[in-house]
Amino acid sequence: MPRFAANISFLFSELDLPERIDAAAEAGFEAVEILFPYDTPVPALRRRLEATGLPLALINAPPPNYTGGTPGFAALPGGEERFRHDFARVLRYAGALGPRHIHIMAGAAEGPEARAAFLRNLAWAAAEAPAQSLTIEPINPVDMPGYFLADFDLAAEIITEVGAPNLGLQFDAYHAHRITGDVLGTWERHRALVRHVQIADHPGRHEPGSGEIDFPAFFARLDADGYEGFVSAEYHPAGSTAEGLGWLGKLAAR
Repeated sequence: MPRFAANISFLFSELDLPERIDAAAEAGFEAVEILFPYDTPVPALRRRLEATGLPLALINAPPPNYTGGTPGFAALPGGEERFRHDFARVLRYAGALGPRHIHIMAGAAEGPEARAAFLRNLAWAAAEAPAQSLTIEPINPVDMPGYFLADFDLAAEIITEVGAPNLGLQFDAYHAHRITGDVLGTWERHRALVRHVQIADHPGRHEPGSGEIDFPAFFARLDADGYEGFVSAEYHPAGSTAEGLGWLGKLAAR
């Protein structure tokens, strides 16, 4: 059975962020991920991670764009200086909190200049933090219109072209379903590049088992393929988080 992490930017939202770590531990999750921890004091998060013993699976980079733009800007032509400045802040947080992965968000952009900028920024980041695992994630264009990285084949091309041993693929089953309609087939094509997995069902981006995706088959494939990373629950609870955790209980009962 996969090892499940709670994305506490989505789950347990009725609690303060540090308290969500305790809630995740009590619910039986084996790790947490936080999309953007940058507004929460590091000591508060670190205390709860240490007290629960839960590792931090992932954070996003760069810090969010508070002017209302699409999250991320690593693929924006001409934004290299800004990217490097903000990535330094990300690494300070990573040094204090120890995330297993840092997801570098491409942002809204298009065309060959955006691709070149993304390649330059990824290559620089991989060299700047050679001991840190970095990921990129295809995000479907319905949920995030204009996002540069909306194709798994493009993501694989970019990872291969950068050629850094610490850069890999973040595989979100929800986005795979919306982009390709074939979660298992997309996994099979790209599983060798995958560092981190996230899950939510479709439609609604709710709990696994609430929609169209065959999660028992997906989890069985992860086990059969020897995937050893975390599988993070990154979904919008249909009700309260606790009420919707039946899927996790069923898996644990196995």
